[in-house]
Amino acid sequence: MFYTVECSYTDAESEAEWNAFYSQQKLPALISVTGFTTSQRFRALQSGCPAYLAIHTVDDADVLSSEEYRLKGGGNFSRWQACITDWHRNLYTGDGPAPALASNEILLLSATPIGFLESELGYRGLEMAAVALDKTPARRVAYVLPAEVASPFADMPGVWLYESLTPQLQSNEKGTP
Repeated sequence: MFYTVECSYTDAESEAEWNAFYSQQKLPALISVTGFTTSQRFRALQSGCPAYLAIHTVDDADVLSSEEYRLKGGGNFSRWQACITDWHRNLYTGDGPAPALASNEILLLSATPIGFLESELGYRGLEMAAVALDKTPARRVAYVLPAEVASPFADMPGVWLYESLTPQLQSNEKGTP
């Protein structure tokens, strides 16, 4: 399962500090929670979507209601809460762990499969269906692409492009993603 958190941040003066907190403290805390197996953060390359995205692979929905999650990672944004907007959380089904995005790759999220990418260029999308939390968007397809392949899709309706902010963290735990 994939736990996604999306948001934008409105205070340019504290944004670097907030990003440092999220990338250097929050992600390592989350990956230490039993049931979290991967975590990675991304930044949007265009407007019209939340500026930040985190994708975590979790064993199941119960992970997010556990005491360990609450203590280590869930809901500790109080210092920055007033600056966080466009906040969405979703739990998606999908096959395997979330793909790890390298620094030279782009994550393309689409509401539907992109036939040209799959049939003509041979890229396979990771299909995800929302099952809990906000449940919107209800479906997503994720593609990991080289930047030159992703860039022509930047203006396509329903397509969002993200670059990685962090390498993907992986737990030592062998869960059931």
